Amino acid sequence: MTRRTGLIAAILVLVAALLTWWLWPSGSAKPVPRSAAGPYQVQLNVSGGSPHTGDNTVDLDITDQHGTAATPDRVSVEPAMPQMGHALPPSTAAIVTPGHYRATVTLPMPGQWEIAVKLSGAPGSGSATFSVQAN
Repeated sequence: MTRRTGLIAAILVLVAALLTWWLWPSGSAKPVPRSAAGPYQVQLNVSGGSPHTGDNTVDLDITDQHGTAATPDRVSVEPAMPQMGHALPPSTAAIVTPGHYRATVTLPMPGQWEIAVKLSGAPGSGSATFSVQAN
């Protein structure tokens, strides 16, 4: 009876370990933030994968509500660290291709930052805020 109990316990531990390994999120596939901004959808990508102190290249993919590339007249990014009361001046994102914009965002210190993306033009304007952790 004790031998059987030990065998069952060992099998349960093995199954739990395998399930944990299988369900554990991998670091290689991070979800890409996407948010509605008025009539637009905005997707934010930080080059290099994760934000860091100093200059960061930020790519923005902007579409309309149907997924078609959108080209607002003005796209700007504005980093802020509300916990510390820091806000940096906005910088204008440059168009790379229709629906794809790029800007440089400088994060002067590590911690939780919010990057506000502001868009204006036809068919309207909107803004989206993305939270990022800078190392």
